[in-house]
Amino acid sequence: MAKFIYRMQNILDIKYKLEETAKQEYADAVRILNEANGKLEHLKERRYGYYLDYNKSITGNLNFVQIDECGNAMDILDEMIMAQTEVVREKSKEVEKARQKLNTVMQERKMHEKLKENKFEEFKQEVNAEEAKETDQVVSYQFNNKDTEE
Repeated sequence: MAKFIYRMQNILDIKYKLEETAKQEYADAVRILNEANGKLEHLKERRYGYYLDYNKSITGNLNFVQIDECGNAMDILDEMIMAQTEVVREKSKEVEKARQKLNTVMQERKMHEKLKENKFEEFKQEVNAEEAKETDQVVSYQFNNKDTEE
């Protein structure tokens, strides 16, 4: 029996490798985004802690040094939170780019797989047609020999 050989198998193999690379890039981008979000949440928690200290300082015995330190710390953390929010926004865009790239690569890979399937179906039809032709020839030969023998 004939063996099916897909002429563009090397291209399909490259598409598989590109897809794996794109998946890894996407996973890395998501990991970095999650780390940035974690850092942002940590900054917000620290700011909230300073906010509680600030409120405690102004309600009890007035400690102007602590009030000033907490106020300055909250101001600094506000700036850090704004900067980290911008980082998270940028990382979100990078994740979206990686996702789009992954989708594109997956579509190309699926397209090549479909082409391979179509070529394989054509191959099977050709093999079946060849087998049918050979069967017809054998039957025809046997029928003609039967008439000759009689």
